[in-house]
Amino acid sequence: MFSRSFLKELAGKEKIGVRFLEEQLKKGKIVVPYNKKRKITKPVAIGDGCKIKVNTNIGTSTEKIMIAQEIKKLNVAIKAGTDTIMDLSVGGDIHMIRKQILKNSPIAVGTVPMYEVACEAEKKKGGFEKICIDDILEVLRRQAEDGVDFFTIHAGILRDFLSIIKKRKRVGGIVSRGGALLSRWMYVNKKENPFYENFDKIIDIAKEYNITLSLGDALRPGAIADSTDDLQVAELKVLGKLVKKCRKAGVQVMVEGPGHIRLDEIAVNMVLQKKLCDGAPFYVLGPLPTDIAAGYDHITASIGGAIASFYGANFLCVVTPAEHLRLPSLEDIKDGVIASRIAAHSVDVLRFKDEWQRDAKLSLYRSRRDWEKVFPLTIDEAKAKKYRKYEGRESIDKCTMCGKFCSLKIIETCNLLK
Repeated sequence: MFSRSFLKELAGKEKIGVRFLEEQLKKGKIVVPYNKKRKITKPVAIGDGCKIKVNTNIGTSTEKIMIAQEIKKLNVAIKAGTDTIMDLSVGGDIHMIRKQILKNSPIAVGTVPMYEVACEAEKKKGGFEKICIDDILEVLRRQAEDGVDFFTIHAGILRDFLSIIKKRKRVGGIVSRGGALLSRWMYVNKKENPFYENFDKIIDIAKEYNITLSLGDALRPGAIADSTDDLQVAELKVLGKLVKKCRKAGVQVMVEGPGHIRLDEIAVNMVLQKKLCDGAPFYVLGPLPTDIAAGYDHITASIGGAIASFYGANFLCVVTPAEHLRLPSLEDIKDGVIASRIAAHSVDVLRFKDEWQRDAKLSLYRSRRDWEKVFPLTIDEAKAKKYRKYEGRESIDKCTMCGKFCSLKIIETCNLLK
């Protein structure tokens, strides 16, 4: 799948042994999204034993189609430290937008092919309900040829689940766009999910291009009132079976997870996924442990993401302050990435020596008020410098919080730290 030299270089970046990386790849416990059709200068490994990774979603909507803005978001996300990017465009020339993102991205790029399939069916056939399997496979192959590194495939939502959905009366309904589109398609056509029925054909395309399949959670809860309900678990069981099919075919696979989850159920969800999906890398969308933080959901997701990572999640999807409200701005993207990176680092610091040393060094320099050595170690150096500059005290040996009563300066006079 990958050359020995590639794996050796990647293992060095990940601070793990190359033999360990090879073994985990073979077991399917680690994936490396990397389409053979293009060159990635910053590939990453995702899974157990690796540092927690972060993905950022960008892309146009049907209401806002500004390609240049999405490229700027890509650059902002990369500068802020995202590990991968997903193009979720549903407006404008989706093919052209994706090619521009791929051209400008040095990191792995993912998509949700169902979006392009649905948009094309709307234009050519007058409605996404008229989609057929040939439409799906055509888009999959086109995206594969373009160089997309990982696909989100919503193959776990089945027609039998529609009766449960109707009876269940979820508070949050179905918040997954892919899940909603497929539910409507199955309802109108009275047929099984075409992604599920034709999963072997999807596997064949993924294998041909070395594309990682990310099994989407179409029925993830969109409200904590729906946390860990029967629909979510039923779909997860299906995804566990699909994981086995992927591994048998030699296709890299990870699993997407919730969603809005009660704080006390986050750990249970992580353990449950790892058990049902045989330790496949877990990609979580948050999770968000409260529903009331509109405008601050990057913080909500950071809380949930840290807990999820501690208990087994491997990959965090960035949630921005704009979540549930609007298409994110450049500043929203940056804030969301930083929040997710804080969540990831809070767990990595417990597992990786270099992450621990970074905190230890920063704390030592901060105790000495050696700001020029502190700044490069912070997660957002520009913001840290900006806060010091705002007070006009970049190099002054105190801050305006404590002034002359600085605890660190006081304790130094007692010679207790020497």
